[in-house]
Amino acid sequence: MGRKNKNSKQSLSSKKNQRAKEIEYIKNLEAQINDFNPNDSLTISNISQFSQLPISKETLRGLTSAGFVSLTDIQKKSIPVSLKNLDILASARTGSGKTLAFLIPIIEKLYRNQWTEYDGLGALVLSPTRELAMQTYEVLTKIGKYNSFSAGLVMGGKDLKFEKDRIYKMNILIATPGRILQHLDQSAGLDVSNLQILVLDEADRILDMGFKLALDSILNHLPPTRQTLLFSATQTKSITDLARLSLINPQYVDTDNLSNQKPLNLTNENTTTTTNNNNQILSATPQSLEQSYIIAELQDKLNILWSFIKSHLKSKIIVFFSTSKQVHFVYESFRKLQPGISLLKLHGRQKQTSRTETTFKFSNAQYSCLFATDVIARGIDFPSVNWVIQLDCPEDVSTYIHRVGRSARFGKSGKSLLFLLPSESKFIDNLKAKSITTIKQLNIKPSKQKTVQKELQGLCFKNPELKYLAQKCFISYFKSIYTQKDKQVFQFDQLPSQEFAKSLGLSGTPKIKFKNMNENDISKSKQLKNASRNLLKLSKANDDGEILEDKNKKTRTKYDKMFERQNQNVLSEHYLGITSELKDINYEYQDNKDNNENDGNNDSDDDEDDGNLLKIKRIDHKLDDDDNDDLTSFNEINTSKRASKKALSRKASSKNRGNPTKLVFDDDGNSHAIYELEEEEDFHKKGDAMEQKKEFVSKETVHMQRADEEDKIVAKDKRDAKKRRRKELERQALLNENDSKLGAGVQFVLGENSEDENGDEYQDDYEENGSESEEPLSKKPKWFQNNKIGGEINDSENDDGIVEFERPETLEDLEALTAKLM
Repeated sequence: MGRKNKNSKQSLSSKKNQRAKEIEYIKNLEAQINDFNPNDSLTISNISQFSQLPISKETLRGLTSAGFVSLTDIQKKSIPVSLKNLDILASARTGSGKTLAFLIPIIEKLYRNQWTEYDGLGALVLSPTRELAMQTYEVLTKIGKYNSFSAGLVMGGKDLKFEKDRIYKMNILIATPGRILQHLDQSAGLDVSNLQILVLDEADRILDMGFKLALDSILNHLPPTRQTLLFSATQTKSITDLARLSLINPQYVDTDNLSNQKPLNLTNENTTTTTNNNNQILSATPQSLEQSYIIAELQDKLNILWSFIKSHLKSKIIVFFSTSKQVHFVYESFRKLQPGISLLKLHGRQKQTSRTETTFKFSNAQYSCLFATDVIARGIDFPSVNWVIQLDCPEDVSTYIHRVGRSARFGKSGKSLLFLLPSESKFIDNLKAKSITTIKQLNIKPSKQKTVQKELQGLCFKNPELKYLAQKCFISYFKSIYTQKDKQVFQFDQLPSQEFAKSLGLSGTPKIKFKNMNENDISKSKQLKNASRNLLKLSKANDDGEILEDKNKKTRTKYDKMFERQNQNVLSEHYLGITSELKDINYEYQDNKDNNENDGNNDSDDDEDDGNLLKIKRIDHKLDDDDNDDLTSFNEINTSKRASKKALSRKASSKNRGNPTKLVFDDDGNSHAIYELEEEEDFHKKGDAMEQKKEFVSKETVHMQRADEEDKIVAKDKRDAKKRRRKELERQALLNENDSKLGAGVQFVLGENSEDENGDEYQDDYEENGSESEEPLSKKPKWFQNNKIGGEINDSENDDGIVEFERPETLEDLEALTAKLM
């Protein structure tokens, strides 16, 4: 016992010594941070590695194991400022290492505060997209694996209950705005009252995606005494947007020396700003990026894209589109055409598992082509991307910078290509106005261009689902152009609708319905698109927490939703027209074929009808009778596959007819129900009720007796037939038994075949009438013939009564043997 107490005292004392050393080490770090001057350009220029920064050994060890040794420009300028607990508004080129610039200060601040799981949430990182949130979480797990902090990732598409059960244990959370707001309202275990640091990655994108209201709600839950870091490749200096985020004397950090890092005065509301400073782009594209653009017609875009992919099969390509419908159609159509390179798609309407799988595949692929929307335009690090193709013009210069930033990351080389319509050529002036002057124009050689319009038409004709996707692609593109803010670049009236529809493989132009939408309506639609349904329900709740329901609103069940479905068969109006024309051609072809068969002897008529074999003689097949109005209206209705099957199926349609009624017909041919109730007066006219009863009983008795006699006769006939069948089987069995006894003394001996003089084999065939015939065979049958005398019985040699025959092999042999024995 004494030894154990001695060991426990030694361990306790060693823990105290380690604790004291750790506290002393933290004090030294804080002293180094206080002595560090981030505004000294000479000091910043001398720093080149993470080991020169005042950070902990555990963090430095995690950075080294993850392969991060050298500092980038944004990391040199922002990390020392962040370590001093100052708010930061940072801007840098894409691919410059902004993720480490805010993850290292998060880990260091929690480490210096000796944060534990009992202290609650210490850091919150907001990302605009799920892919960016996952990438940030992966980097955090790599560099922070030697620290004792718990980190979590919460985003849409994951199990909400699973996150609720564990979110209260997290020290660092990386989340999307919608999901973290949902947890703040519903998860009781989430405590943010002690939050130390808030990071907004791609802050301007969060504000532009319709998350302004969600961000306001999140900030209302957070304590004001926190440190806030804003990072983005493009940044705005709008005072109202910065005041929304509750920044306190933030330091502006950029890598292009466009600012002197002076604190922005947010308290002076009367400060005036020029239009050039509002929404000004403070960063340019990577220097190692080769930028180019081409002027192409709308109907030629897919042909040029196909030609480009076919000529760059050994490359890693990202193709940006404006809408998810375009991504879906181009992916499905090009996948059927098989360009010779792996194709992938990624857009916001996919399930989270599919998005994660696609991101992983494209990151690890050597050569691949990814069709995507702007959901991956921000912050996603895909390694070794050779080309960034923008098939549709971006909505603004900021979107262009983020798109091309997927290539030429971390100093590597890359190329970008921008497709512009002739009416969108003014976008080049917008780029040059934002100091992007290195972009150059390219010309496409007509000899190198390949067309896929005919292939797309054939695919849409054979595949109605693909044609439906083409129509949705057409409509979504026109709607995206219609809702753009810059009307000088995006001119909706100059779009060639018919030519564009043909380039997609459509036989006609789909109908588009537009609502009169202004900028406020567009912003509201973005907010509703990114808002959570549960949060919208909670916003309608009263003070007691009860959700208010509209009394006039009818409750829609799953069956109502099922019968309200439309476009289940994805057949458009044009496809129905095509199928009706094919039916008419088929009918006309069959009529001409029947006429030709009937007039087969008339050669001149056949020659005249050959030219008109597939000609439609009557184009208007609609009948003038009023009885066919229902049929015409039925064909015009775009019914679902379920409704069509139900209408054409006799079994399915009979279920809705109610209880079927059976009718009986009298001698005059009039139909009557099986049980009819007659009037009381008619009943009394026939006489007394008892007499009618006796008469009915007597008639039914006679009827039953006749039916009984008929049943007895039928039963007797069945018994007789069964008896005859049994006797026939007994007789057949007796004959078989006699035949087996008779053949018991017959031995079969193999012998050689006999041939006639011409060499043809013959057999002795005994027919049923006993006549004998000889017939040459191509096959050598082995007939029952004596070995010494061909087919004849040698009585002199067989004295013991045993007859020797050759072994039979076919049914004819057995029949001949039976006849011989008889």
